[in-house]
Amino acid sequence: MPFTRGKKSKEAAGNKASKVNAAASENQEETTQVKRSSSPPHGAPKKRTAFIDITNAHKVTISLPGRKREAAKKVDKKTNSSSVLSKNQTNLQKSSSVSSEGSPAEKERSDVEEKNEEPQSDDSSPAEEPVDVSSSAAREVPAHIQRQPIPAEFDIDSDNSEDCYMCPEYAKDIFDYLKKREERFVLSNYMDKQPYLSPDMRAILIDWLVEVQENFELFHETLYLAVKLTDHYLSEVPIHRDMLQLVGSTALLIACKFEERCPPPVEDFLYICDDAYKRRELISIEANILKTLSFDINIPIPYRFLRRYARCVNVGMDTLTLARFFCEMSLMEIDFVLERGSRLASACLLMALVTKNLGGWCPILQFHSGYQVSDLKPVVRKLHSMLQAPSDDNLKTIRNKYSHKVFFEVASLPLVDVNVLEKALASS
Repeated sequence: MPFTRGKKSKEAAGNKASKVNAAASENQEETTQVKRSSSPPHGAPKKRTAFIDITNAHKVTISLPGRKREAAKKVDKKTNSSSVLSKNQTNLQKSSSVSSEGSPAEKERSDVEEKNEEPQSDDSSPAEEPVDVSSSAAREVPAHIQRQPIPAEFDIDSDNSEDCYMCPEYAKDIFDYLKKREERFVLSNYMDKQPYLSPDMRAILIDWLVEVQENFELFHETLYLAVKLTDHYLSEVPIHRDMLQLVGSTALLIACKFEERCPPPVEDFLYICDDAYKRRELISIEANILKTLSFDINIPIPYRFLRRYARCVNVGMDTLTLARFFCEMSLMEIDFVLERGSRLASACLLMALVTKNLGGWCPILQFHSGYQVSDLKPVVRKLHSMLQAPSDDNLKTIRNKYSHKVFFEVASLPLVDVNVLEKALASS
């Protein structure tokens, strides 16, 4: 009996070994592309089974198309067996409804529902209906943020709809915002706070800044912003007359950093001051100006409004240059420090239109500027008085600048008669 059991077990072991060898040979033929040996190479340490197989051999799976399809069929049979009955009942109900009604709309709706239907178990809840996000409540915009439509006769930005740099969709909103922002930068005559300065000293400084702007070929926006920064700083901090040029040149440096693409270096500003100041002094006054203004240096300037309002009536470049001449001359007068930039720009444009005999303040200008003629009369009369006064021989930089052919020699044009100006102001 023991012999018989041993023989039987030996035969069984032989059969088992033959089956394993056959399976191994079959697997070897099927996995010719994946060759990974589980035994370590000669001389390598044994694999430490306390940790996982760091060779990732246990993650290698062999893809067999035939077996994969058979396994997928088995999984489909198991997962779909519970929902076959409910799906067949749903299809029967749909077919009965289609045959009874027979309308194309119902047939199309049933086809869409049949495509979108997913298998569900018997105890699953029905699918929720999609939420209509395009409802009237979702589309409602609060009244305080709704954009006011611009009348067609006052639309000056639609021609630039293809120019992204002109921002035609937001141009009016931008200038309306700048006009509201002017209220934060209203100044008064600050000369009472400056015991060592006078209006004439300030005029000499502005005349010198215009000369620097020409020599450095800076933008006009840089010049106007530098003047604004100087006025706002002087309205807060009393300084000695020896520091006035340093304040002006430093304000111009800050404006260059804000407006210019390639601002001049600090050494250039020290050079134009004849090296009267040191680099540390300029850096120190720059920090002091920024702190005094709370680093809020984006001050609305009249030059931007003037260019905007000139587009409303499509004036020529010569008329716009004449208005710029009036506006730049006003920089030297302390009395115009009180004026808002948008109002000053409107007054300069109105005076240029009257000088060129191009009409008065039309409705489109009133719409975009927000000013009526009654609002501009005091500023226009003040401009006319300034230009009518005899010029100082030491303050001729602006007049010489606008006497050049590049600027259409507008400084040499005769000043409009006061009676003609008053008549235009009364009829507008």
